[in-house]
Amino acid sequence: MNLGGMLQQGKRGLATGSVYRLRMLSAAISCFAIGALGSNVFMLRVPFEELRARIERVLMTLGLGKRSARAAQLIAETDRDGVRTHGIARLPRFAEMVGLGRIDPRAEPERLAGFGAMERWTGHRGPGNLAAYAAMTRAMELASKNGIGAVALANTTHWLRGGSYGWQAAEAGFAAMCWTNTLPNLPPWGATTPAVGNNPLVIGVPRRDAAGRSIPIVLDIAMSQFSYGTLSAYRERGEQLPFPGGFDERGELTRDPAAIERTQRALPIGLWKGSGLSFVLDVLAAMLADGRATYEIPADALQEVGQSQIFLALAPSALTSMEEIDRIAAGAIDFLHTATPIEPGSIPRYPGEGTLRIREESIRLGVAVDDPAWKALLELEA
Repeated sequence: MNLGGMLQQGKRGLATGSVYRLRMLSAAISCFAIGALGSNVFMLRVPFEELRARIERVLMTLGLGKRSARAAQLIAETDRDGVRTHGIARLPRFAEMVGLGRIDPRAEPERLAGFGAMERWTGHRGPGNLAAYAAMTRAMELASKNGIGAVALANTTHWLRGGSYGWQAAEAGFAAMCWTNTLPNLPPWGATTPAVGNNPLVIGVPRRDAAGRSIPIVLDIAMSQFSYGTLSAYRERGEQLPFPGGFDERGELTRDPAAIERTQRALPIGLWKGSGLSFVLDVLAAMLADGRATYEIPADALQEVGQSQIFLALAPSALTSMEEIDRIAAGAIDFLHTATPIEPGSIPRYPGEGTLRIREESIRLGVAVDDPAWKALLELEA
């Protein structure tokens, strides 16, 4: 249908009182397709501000009030940076958990105790991304005074994209490390059933370019070779994984994402090393936050609440100049880029380099969103 036909259809819908149809029309006009991705998923480009505003309206209806703007910004930035598994794709589950009373949209994080540069907070099971943002903000405040700051956060909910808080700190000139525990969804090495969490770990390093613009180094990794969000994305596109990511029903390594989802036997990064790292991150977070460990979190994703998280911020400028920091980072990156690539014409990338490229493209062309996730957002908005 051409634009004139869509406008006529929209007018007819308005005449019959179909507000939802008009919203769908508006979305169709303001977005444009960029082609199919794999065999099943179609992509759209959406102006960043429109995406952010639509998310904010959804969050307002869910009860977040004036904090909807910050939460929407974090979610829209996630899609802007190409992490589509943790942006608007997670809003339907968030809405369902609010409806079930498992997330309190009005709850705000609260400081419970502190000693020196370390504090303990509770999230009161409010929106996880807002609690995480507040915890990293406080960690940076502590680091500004002490050179280092730490916030242990208990009784929170899914923080969505963990990398958001690494970028938050690094773009403000701080180095950062943060992690969270999760429900048990990863088998420990040598086992076939889940008993550890796919506990994401984020490390951020501040860096500026020659013009003084912030271009940080940010590592954001799960404890499995492929996160479950990534497995789902590959399955929906009808694609195989580029490397084996777990075990199938016969106990054999496979590139089939659907098989790994069925068995819940994702492959830990570094095999037994990733399994061990997942375990210690979980235990340390629960100890410092006085919160839940993975074994205390229900395996049902709709009951995954009460997580424990750690937010560390360091002020490198307390020990050295930003010019020296930038020099070290630039030298390390230049050397990394000299490595001989497997595929001619490509170069090895440092953590965060691809994100910066996708971010620039999203700002220039519009944010790439999956068609199913976009339709789900419109339904929530209606």
